[in-house]
Amino acid sequence: MEELILVGEDEKEMNRMICDYLEAVGFRTISALDGSEVLDLFRRENPALVLLDIMMPRLDGIDVTRRIRSQSNTPIIMLTAMAEEGDKLMGLEIGADDYMTKPFSMKELAARIRAVLRRAANFSSGEAAETDEDKTPLEEGDLVLDRLKMLLYKGGKAVDLTAVQYAILEKMMASPGRVFNRMDLLNSFQEDPWEGYERTIDVHIKNIRKLTEADPSHPEYIETVWGVGYRFREKS
Repeated sequence: MEELILVGEDEKEMNRMICDYLEAVGFRTISALDGSEVLDLFRRENPALVLLDIMMPRLDGIDVTRRIRSQSNTPIIMLTAMAEEGDKLMGLEIGADDYMTKPFSMKELAARIRAVLRRAANFSSGEAAETDEDKTPLEEGDLVLDRLKMLLYKGGKAVDLTAVQYAILEKMMASPGRVFNRMDLLNSFQEDPWEGYERTIDVHIKNIRKLTEADPSHPEYIETVWGVGYRFREKS
């Protein structure tokens, strides 16, 4: 069965164009014109993914994302006409999986939806690498990354990671001491990364630190290499 996409976009013509295109390429769609309606449809219809405009009446996309994330890990792609990078990064910081800036091509939108859905499906099903070596748990300090189950444990307790957070952390823990630039880390989860997207890595690293560090302002595990990128500390 085709995946169901919930389109939250208050511009009626844009909403219709998105739905028509997505249905033409094999998705099912439902649509909403304001944030409250998005939440109502989300709870009733259980979509596979939500496309969500940041600027919407009644509840904006940021508030809607927060509310969805409080109850579900359903993928969210933010849509925005804003030029300010901060608005896009705010969406990622509170739990969105990706964003697209208007105007965008419908073909690229569909490709991005498929990539996010595929990544989420692999993560939720616990699809791991095929070799025994790649399934070996990664351990450092009180962190254990179980690559067979695709779960992180901190002090023996499971930590809830998103698919993107898991991909970044696995890449870094597998090569402790190696310095990764932002494009290196983008390649761990984005099939076709581009330079304008690099700054989103900073937001993902910030979120991972909140989950793994005793004091995120003085990180013990993920170090910043100024002017270059990030590295996971050498094994002790």
